Amino acid sequence: MGNICRSPSAEGFFRLHLERSGLESHFHIDSAGTHGYHTGQAPDERAIREAAGFNVDIAPLRARQVVTSDFHRFHHILAMDRHNLELLARQAPVESRADLRLMMSFARQPGPDEVPDPYYGSQSDFHYMCQLLDDATRGLLEHLQPGRGPD
Repeated sequence: MGNICRSPSAEGFFRLHLERSGLESHFHIDSAGTHGYHTGQAPDERAIREAAGFNVDIAPLRARQVVTSDFHRFHHILAMDRHNLELLARQAPVESRADLRLMMSFARQPGPDEVPDPYYGSQSDFHYMCQLLDDATRGLLEHLQPGRGPD
């Protein structure tokens, strides 16, 4: 929602997996929130700390809100939960061709279909979020591999 916990963490994990695969030049990625609560702010310190434990640096990222041009600029827009997916679907222009999905639809391991928001939780909730996003972003990369063909 505010682009300071889940979505910047997802961006960080996906960037890490892209760099490790040598495919970073094939993708343009960014994270954004459905609300402008924290526009311009760094990610939550707990998210920064937990992501760093996975060798993911999200500290330089800054929150922003989804804008209409995102629906034309990006092929895929991923939401962390159903509520945000619904908000994105309502905001999407009729002519948008962006594929809107839940992030966890790319998870390789069985688990929840949404990434729980850890904002009001404990540090262990941030750790769980990172575990989920690590798996889902690996699955996303497998899904988007160049040459894989249309889906």
